Amino acid sequence: MLDIPDHMPNNSVVCLMAPTASGKTALAYELYDSGRYELISVDSALIYRDMNIGTAKPTAAELARYPHHLVDIIDPTQSYSVAEFVQDVEQLITACHQQGKIPLLVGGTMMYYMALIEGLSPVPDSDDGIREQVEQWRQVEGIAALYDYLSQVDPASHQRLKPTDTQRITRAVEVYKQTAIPISEWQRQPKHALAHNPEQHWHVLSVLPDRPWLHERIAQRLDIMWEQ
Repeated sequence: MLDIPDHMPNNSVVCLMAPTASGKTALAYELYDSGRYELISVDSALIYRDMNIGTAKPTAAELARYPHHLVDIIDPTQSYSVAEFVQDVEQLITACHQQGKIPLLVGGTMMYYMALIEGLSPVPDSDDGIREQVEQWRQVEGIAALYDYLSQVDPASHQRLKPTDTQRITRAVEVYKQTAIPISEWQRQPKHALAHNPEQHWHVLSVLPDRPWLHERIAQRLDIMWEQ
């Protein structure tokens, strides 16, 4: 059991990071039972409804007993950006503190944790109209045309990206079309992180079990998933 002090300030935010099958969920449930914590999922697979196989999603009974925020919030056909995740977590943290609870962020998606702790570049959200235009251009002329265009408007990104990196090339073109500023310039600007909020106390905790024990647990979990 992690030594989490009882006198933790009410404006605390706790991040519980750990590998899959490490026992972090059981620990989160134990903390929830103390009555001080609200559970917020930090898992990029659990956000999707109906994706219950192979994701280690808590059962319906578990979710009823231990409610998780940000579980089963969108359909698999919908998109959900890291920026949207950060925005949702920010609102949930505020709501938890207003209710006198400490947000307990638990999960294994490091990309999400890094966005919360280290921050995101202030790149604007995608514009649906621009996205459709760029996607149509890519379908008609191929990703090579977008990559060549990037060499003209954003040489830094062109040099950094491989010509086969369709997703990042497309996004870089979208950003320039939308803002007339290269994405490389946006990425050089200071990052904003929720963990830098001076009015909150952030605690980043990790569970690091012995590797042989962890590998055995992962194998057992995989066997159970195959059986199910």
